[in-house]
Amino acid sequence: MAQLDNLYREIIMEHFKNPRNKGLLTDGPYRKYRFKNPSCGDDITIQTKTEANRVSDCRHEGSGCSICCASASILTEMMIGRDVDEAKTIAETFVAMVKNEPYDETIDLGEAEAFQGVRMFPARTKCATIAWLAFLETIKPEGDTNE
Repeated sequence: MAQLDNLYREIIMEHFKNPRNKGLLTDGPYRKYRFKNPSCGDDITIQTKTEANRVSDCRHEGSGCSICCASASILTEMMIGRDVDEAKTIAETFVAMVKNEPYDETIDLGEAEAFQGVRMFPARTKCATIAWLAFLETIKPEGDTNE
């Protein structure tokens, strides 16, 4: 178990130090949503572009703890190229896993499984889920997203 914990720690630190898909774009039909957690300072904006019911691009910008920033990086990597419904299922599954709620364990969460230990620290669940909740807002079929 200690080896698995170390691997998960390494994955989180790698994404924190070398975030993927960081930086928002100004061109194209992107939807974005910003979530801020005033109690800890996490502030993440997720920007998503969908074409033909697929996530064609997903980006993030913001600041926060290593859990928050690494989670946003992993989220963007996982979602690009996925069908919107599949992406929604993955995001909802991740949120349920981190919040220690029932979830479908057959859904492959890939590197996002590195955050499963967060459920033992309820004060940190928002850190891990904030980007995923923002992503879910960006793929809603209708409605405005916030700035």
